[in-house]
Amino acid sequence: MKLLHNQHIDRRDFLTKTSLGLGSVALSSLLGPTKLFGKTASAGGGSGTIDLHFTPKAKRVIYLFQSGGPSQLETFDYKPTLQQRFGEELPDSVRGGQRLTGMTAGQKSFPLAGSVFDFAQYGNSGAWVSELMPHTAKIVDELCFIKSMHTEAINHDPAITFFQTGSQQNGRPSIGSWISYGLGSDNENLPAFCVLLSRAREGGQPLYAKLWGSGFLPSLHQGVQFRSGKDPVLYLNDPPGMKKSSRRRMLDYLKELHDIQYEKVADPEINSRIAQYEMAYRMQASVPETMDISREPDYIYEMYGEQSRQPGTFAANCLLARRLIEKDVKFIQLYHQGWDQHGNLPKDIQTMAKSVDQPSAALVMDLKQRGLLDDTLVIWGGEFGRTNYSQGKLTKENYGRDHHPRCFSIWMAGGGIKKGISYGETCEFGYNIVKNPVHVHDFQATLMYLLGVDHERLTFKHQGRRYRLTDVHGHVVKDIIA
Repeated sequence: MKLLHNQHIDRRDFLTKTSLGLGSVALSSLLGPTKLFGKTASAGGGSGTIDLHFTPKAKRVIYLFQSGGPSQLETFDYKPTLQQRFGEELPDSVRGGQRLTGMTAGQKSFPLAGSVFDFAQYGNSGAWVSELMPHTAKIVDELCFIKSMHTEAINHDPAITFFQTGSQQNGRPSIGSWISYGLGSDNENLPAFCVLLSRAREGGQPLYAKLWGSGFLPSLHQGVQFRSGKDPVLYLNDPPGMKKSSRRRMLDYLKELHDIQYEKVADPEINSRIAQYEMAYRMQASVPETMDISREPDYIYEMYGEQSRQPGTFAANCLLARRLIEKDVKFIQLYHQGWDQHGNLPKDIQTMAKSVDQPSAALVMDLKQRGLLDDTLVIWGGEFGRTNYSQGKLTKENYGRDHHPRCFSIWMAGGGIKKGISYGETCEFGYNIVKNPVHVHDFQATLMYLLGVDHERLTFKHQGRRYRLTDVHGHVVKDIIA
């Protein structure tokens, strides 16, 4: 009789599987299969691959990413010294020979540029907020401002990639993918990781799908982009003429073929693919209902601002984020483009601030009034800050700011974060951190901690090395945790 063999399994795999097989079976009978092999992640519903390491303070995350690098000096980091010394040269002792981008490295002069916008203190916390953010100013007692963020990345693409994946180089899994992989989903009819894009003005830095990609994790954990318009998710609907029953039969037969292939090659991506097909089938019913905001009451539109009636705007996406949270989506990533003001800053930043101020504040308060803020973490911020000196010519009416990775501001709310505090401090020139620095990896470690995950223990073995979101760095910032 001719013996059949699997040509896709090499000698090493054969010896490993056969020598360890009986021992694994014996051990599993003692420990149980879940403890031995870990949980199995699914595209929707079910558990992730880990048991929680801590009691979670947050169940869900909404990340309002401001792409392009908002100027902290025009928003939340008040520096009267820059106004008093407007036009003076940046002291060498402050700059300290720090790295500059190619756009200003050749400048012969670095004139200090104080913000032309007024600041005031608000709330019981006395937080300083620019006149550009009047709605955010009203909710400062719900927020934790971190004014001492810093990063090594000095250009947009590596800086955004660093924040979203923990590495400046392409190919690593995004934050949402790590969370989907580790924690799974609480809704079997929607992805655990959803992505929404918007822009307030033309131009700005491009965004790439790698920012919400799954990297070397199974592909079912990649972010699913929801779009405005007729088809929120591309290729989700059935082709013309196909019945629902026909699609169901096709998926059933396709699964049988995938199962046969998996038996031959044991490639986990085969199971990922069929899980994605099944998720898409269930999403055909869940997505249209979730994305339909037409039934929202008028007071909600008034709360989020008039633009919330326009699909694809930041305001509409904030409203959609709240609806996705109500459906127990685990991680929602909003990207808002247009914050890169190398010139014409006083005019352009007004456009940007107006597009995000009211809906961002409304989202926080809407979650609070629905009892969802306590276990939903909301994050607002970009990939780096802006310089305290002007890029190019400086006048009272017009100036620009270059990239500044040394210090910048973000805010966080809900989900176990202390309310009404400002953490970290920059020097009087707004150029260097003088108190409580928070690195990108510290931010990521803290985010994972709030979700009940030890960032050092959520790992994935790839090419012989165990990887994690925070690489080999990161400390939880416990001073901002309630």
